Amino acid sequence: MMRALSLALLLVLATAPTQAGDQEKLKQLLIHFLNNAASNAEVHRRFWAKDLIYTSSAGKRFGKHQIMQGLENPGSEPASVRYTAEDIDIRLLGDTAIVAFKLLADDSTSGEANHYFNTGTFVKQQGEWRALAWQATKIPHID
Repeated sequence: MMRALSLALLLVLATAPTQAGDQEKLKQLLIHFLNNAASNAEVHRRFWAKDLIYTSSAGKRFGKHQIMQGLENPGSEPASVRYTAEDIDIRLLGDTAIVAFKLLADDSTSGEANHYFNTGTFVKQQGEWRALAWQATKIPHID
């Protein structure tokens, strides 16, 4: 009994630094993505898994292919939205992670600010974290 308890404690202590490292990697990946998402196709190519399922705040579902098409054929207006994250919560489950946060989207052209709850499911593929599923929910403006 004591040996089993010691072995379990050793296992917990051995995985703690790995979990903390993966949580920090995921947080930095998210921040880098948000800082560059408005205009950088390569950032999107790296962030999303090939078989992504994305559910937008408008209730539309699509994949990585559609995201990449939109970046390759941008509208005539330059990107003026700045994205930041608050209240980042990362839960690790081996090679899978759930990342939930509050997204702030500030449009410098219109002066409009929108807030969203975002939840992403990440998988570690070939040593790199990629978003496999994404859900965005717009937080209504309260006057």
